[in-house]
This record gives sequence, structure tokens and C-alpha cells, in this order.
Amino acid sequence: MVPHLITALTGPINELEQRVLDSMPAIERWFRLEWMEHTPPFYTSVDIRNAGFKLAPVDTNLFPGGWNNLTKEMLPLAVQAAMAAIEKICPEARNLLIIPENHTRNTFYLSNVVQLQRIFNMAGLNVRVGSISPEIKKPTLIELPNGDTVTLEPVVRTKRRLGLKDFDPCTILLNNDLTAGAPGILEDIHEQYLLPPLHAGWSVRKKSTHFKNYEEVAKRFGKMLGIDPWLVNPMFSQCGDVDFSEGAGMENLQTHVDALLTKVRRKYKEYGINEKPFVIVKANNGTYGMGIMTVRDAKELDAINRKTRNKMAVIKDGQVVNDVIIQEGVLTQERVNDAVAEPVVYMMDRYVVGGFYRMHAERGIDENLNAPGASFVPLAFEHSTHMPQPGMRPGVSAPNRFYMYGVVARLAMLAASYELEATNPDAEVYD
Repeated sequence: MVPHLITALTGPINELEQRVLDSMPAIERWFRLEWMEHTPPFYTSVDIRNAGFKLAPVDTNLFPGGWNNLTKEMLPLAVQAAMAAIEKICPEARNLLIIPENHTRNTFYLSNVVQLQRIFNMAGLNVRVGSISPEIKKPTLIELPNGDTVTLEPVVRTKRRLGLKDFDPCTILLNNDLTAGAPGILEDIHEQYLLPPLHAGWSVRKKSTHFKNYEEVAKRFGKMLGIDPWLVNPMFSQCGDVDFSEGAGMENLQTHVDALLTKVRRKYKEYGINEKPFVIVKANNGTYGMGIMTVRDAKELDAINRKTRNKMAVIKDGQVVNDVIIQEGVLTQERVNDAVAEPVVYMMDRYVVGGFYRMHAERGIDENLNAPGASFVPLAFEHSTHMPQPGMRPGVSAPNRFYMYGVVARLAMLAASYELEATNPDAEVYD
């Protein structure tokens, strides 16, 4: 199954695909050198949009859920990557504790926790799931619709360590994005590895910081390949002091939206693209597809209704939005089973381990697909053919297309590693 692109399979995306494939040795060497200098995030997922004329990441998640959407064929890759990651951090690791999100009623999410447990178990670790939810007061067995079960146990904190009643882990894997801030129980842990670190959580992280780092990475990548970095980079700006519920700061937001739309129009003109530009306004922190809207004209902001305002005002865990990122909208021209689709690429350590298409039959090509009603189809890596196929005509080889996705996803992961280094509160500062 090659995803169906509704644009003709000629044009810039195929030139880009050809350029990427021709430059494969240089690209892989460049990544290798980067990883000698920088530490990749422990695990990452990246939402990518393929407009047919550009291919760019639109979101980078450092606490990826959705591992249950990967196929069985991808498990060996994930296990190998998990082994490499653990070996680097704590070679003598024996016990791993997974700390999930608090929404214990979401069976899809819990299937993702079971899959993570499976991956690290196969990588040779004893794995248990410790909940920081106040609801979990004793070991709780939850049965999932697919026949799996997961046991959530209450986390126990001693002076310097975190564990379970009879389980002392050397490594703690957070699968909780800390939107509401880091709970005290996770702070000041000195003798254990907490992965990812607390400053990767959404109470600290800003999308604008991430995309500023990504812009730098894209420029260097563009220079290496001799391409316009815009082909892999969504332009953006950031706007604070917005209050959607009160309607305050909207003029400032309009100015930002208008300025970015003008820049996008200029690029479309340069490349002869006959699409209508749009921007995505979204909360500068947070995830789960909350606090996001599509704007095609700054004037639309005059007339946003109460329902949209309420939707934009608050994100997960009741966090109020007053800081937004305005991101160049990247159309998705991909279709799977006639539904609009976008690839999501999963990585562990510095390795691409798999991914899936997020599809939404009710959404348009310029809308956010991470919304209720979305469905998932694993990326079609047929067993051993996910190696690129040099010499194939651009646009016809699924492995080549997926290799290109993997390159763009790793650029976003590299940007995330820069971002984590820059925001690390424990980093040594040199004058």
C-alpha cells in the first residue's frame, strides 16, 4: 500500500525525494556526527504533513502514546532500539517502572502502556506500571477490549527513590506529559534515571522553542542538500497575552496571523502553488489535539464563536491558554481509503522504529486530524522491504517515501535534543 497522493506524483516532493535518496550517505553521516554531540530524546513521535510540494513536521511529542498502533512486524525494531537506549543510560538496569497518564479509563491509552511494557520486557527488563493517580490506592487489574490486561500499582516515594511496594527500579519511564506540571513525587530523585527528564514536560516545554530549534536544523539540512529549507520547515510565530474566554489580545493575534499568511502567500507565489494558504493557531504547550484552530484569513478571528473560544481557552488538565504558536498550515495531500491522512513516525533513541497513518474521514486537507473520530492504519512496512530502494522512480516506492518521512522525523528529533539541552535546569553553565 503506497499512500495515495491526490496531487500528481510529479513536482517538488518528488524532486525532494530524489535529492534525499541521492544524498543518503551524506545524510546518514550527518546524523551520525550530530548524535556524537547531542543526546536524542529517549523516545519521540512526530506528526508529519505531506503537501505534495513540501513535507514538514507539525508536532513533536516527547511522551508518545499510541505504541499500540504499530504492527507486530515493527516490534523487533522497537525492542532493539530499546536495548540500545537502555544500554547507553544504565547498562546494569534490571527493573523499569512505567509511569502512565492519569486517565485510567481510556482503554486505547492503556493498550499503548501494555505495548511499552511488552517492548521493554523483550529488551530484558522487569517492567511494572506505577500510577501517580490519586484514584489508584491499591494494585488494580484492568482488562482491555483486545484481551490484554494491565496492573496499575500505586507509586511509593522514599527519601531519594521512587518505586512500588516491593519493586525498586533503576530506571523510570515517564509516559505522562506533565501538562499540569511535575508533581512533587517526581522531583528531586537522585539515584534513578528519569526518562524523559521533567523539563521535557508540557509545563516547561514550548512549541515555539521547539520550532525555533527545528528552523536551525532545517537550515543546516537545506544547505547540505542544496534545497530551500522551507520545503521541510513550517514557518511560525508566537503570540502571548491572549485570553480567548475574554476575547482579549485578539488584535495582536490578528496582526501575527496576517503577517504569517503574507509570508506563506509569497512562498506559494515563488513556487507557483495554487492553494489557499492557511495557518494553525494552537496552544504553545500541550497535546492531545486540544486548543487548535485553522485560520484562512485574519478577519475570521473577529467572528469566532463562543464554542470555538471555549475550545481554545483551555487544554488538557484544565490548563488555561494565554500563549499560542501560529504555524504555517501544511496541507495534507495523502489519502488512505479515501480519508485525509497524515503519517506519524515513532522513534526510540536515535532509531526510526515504525509509525502509522492518522486518518479522519470528517476532516479537510487543511484541518487538524488529531481529533475525536480519527482512526489509525500502520505504515505499510512490508517485513524486510523498509530499506530504501535506490533507482526507483520518485513517488512510486513506499519504502522510499517512508525513508523520507524518517529523515524529516529525525530532523525534528534532533531539534528536540537541542531544545532539551537548552532548557536543562541542571546544565553546567560556562562563562
